[in-house]
Amino acid sequence: MKIVNGIFIVILFVTAGCGEREKDNGGFITVDITKNYPKKEMILQDFMSVEYVPLETNDEFICQGIVLAVGKDVMLVKNEINDGNIYVFDRNGKGLRIINRRGQGGDEYNYISEILLDEENNEMFINKFEKLLVYDLYGNFKRSLPYKEGSYYSNFTEFDRKYIICKDNSFEGVTDRSPFVVLSKQDGSIIKEIPMIIQQKIETVKKISHNGFTVFSYSSYFPALSITHCHESCLLTVYSCDTVYRYFPDHSMTPFMVRTPSLESNNTISFLSPGILTERYYFFQKEKSEPEVKGTTPEDATVFYPKNYLMYDIQEKKIYENTVYNDDYSNKMTVEMIRKGCNDEIVFWQKIEAYELVEAYRKGQLKGKLKDVAEKLDEESNPVIMLVKYKSWQRY
Repeated sequence: MKIVNGIFIVILFVTAGCGEREKDNGGFITVDITKNYPKKEMILQDFMSVEYVPLETNDEFICQGIVLAVGKDVMLVKNEINDGNIYVFDRNGKGLRIINRRGQGGDEYNYISEILLDEENNEMFINKFEKLLVYDLYGNFKRSLPYKEGSYYSNFTEFDRKYIICKDNSFEGVTDRSPFVVLSKQDGSIIKEIPMIIQQKIETVKKISHNGFTVFSYSSYFPALSITHCHESCLLTVYSCDTVYRYFPDHSMTPFMVRTPSLESNNTISFLSPGILTERYYFFQKEKSEPEVKGTTPEDATVFYPKNYLMYDIQEKKIYENTVYNDDYSNKMTVEMIRKGCNDEIVFWQKIEAYELVEAYRKGQLKGKLKDVAEKLDEESNPVIMLVKYKSWQRY
């Protein structure tokens, strides 16, 4: 039986934006998760700049194109398989070197889940569950940053030149843990613990009767956490709270967006999960708390949670149910806007398989810059990385 083990957590983050502008309700935006919103279609290129980077393919550089980090000069890429390879490409997609420090030693990693890139200091930080391993961009080990005892950190985001902000996945709403911490890049010491309190716990198993049989939806409940980098600040969410906060370099924190009805008052809950932040639009999704089932037999049953993709327009101060299309496709190819933001230059990246582009090119479904890239590919080429960037950063 196929069961989608959706992380059934209280996701009530509404993607909060980052410019100076008028806000509703005395300083924050309120989102009613029970409302149905008008529909709006959008073209990605109307509000974002799009760049396509074909990853160089040769006998040495053959990879599956899982992007870990993008900087001004380099991209760090890995394979889906756990082979330990880190492919270093320049921003034009030329292969520079392959790093592999996989192993069981204290200065080696056994798996790569995420990498924080610090180009200014020629460093990359790799999560080893109980510590961060720091290497230079040639793979030379420099130091390790141990975690607080009993903690497991992830979602590493650059806070400023000296500090990293991350989430502590051992947080369960208890008083002796903080969901977010600010760490020193140099020695891993905790500069600041950021306390929050969860509001409501959610059942972890759903029993569903469907078509004469019963299926179960299992979830890993914990108060899920999110960090979104946003020009000179970070947006912090404990998904089992009603409010998303904006955290500033001086360690002050203010409410940024609030959901209504409150979790404590709403029996039928729809969760809001974060997406992309732009200078004008905030993208997020509404996900129903009650799962549905597809399939006619227990063997082909699939459990899913219905979703609606939403967007808040800062100028209009309105929320829409929206669909975004990539204008370099003639057949209305949608773009997934529900993903983590990256840095001050790159809003997000997306892998496009070469064989898919070759097929679309043969069918005459491509135009513009993407058509020019696909023309030079074959089905065995490495993936193409779509980099989506800010056109500008206006303040509303």
